[in-house]
Amino acid sequence: MVLAADQLAKTVAIENLPPERVVPVIGEALQFYLVRNPGAAFSLGEGVTWIFTIALAVVAGIIVFLAATRVRSRLWAVVLGLLLGGVLGNLTDRLLRAPGFPVGHVVDFISTPWMMPAIYNVADIFIVSMMISVALLVLFGLRLDGTRETRASREASAAEPAAEGAVEAPGEQGAR
Repeated sequence: MVLAADQLAKTVAIENLPPERVVPVIGEALQFYLVRNPGAAFSLGEGVTWIFTIALAVVAGIIVFLAATRVRSRLWAVVLGLLLGGVLGNLTDRLLRAPGFPVGHVVDFISTPWMMPAIYNVADIFIVSMMISVALLVLFGLRLDGTRETRASREASAAEPAAEGAVEAPGEQGAR
């Protein structure tokens, strides 16, 4: 769903927006500005685009692996699925857009100058918002399997290594 929305939005932007010219949508709050980004955020790393392609592919692989082997929580599944869609949106650009495989430029066209000086796309919105969601899920203690980490479970897991590492003095065997 995210991948399709991202690629459709980019296709519409390429077909309808003038390159590198501001098109006000809601004054200066929301503008369209079509660029082809050879680098990462803020066009950093323009000469090493292939590294971003590899990194996106690795991230996609990790998400798929986690989803297939560890995720049992519906919330985690949704968050990781939307994150995967965003990652695949930008990976698709890297693989299929000019100048060619695997150094394609990512199509960016959304600008919110009041918020940040970046130009981004639908995939970027999902990547950032889902990474914030991942941080919140971890912060609130929701595990991939759907169980919730509690204070008692944290204290118990902290006590286990101490008990395992304890050394019995001679003559104390079985005293515990």
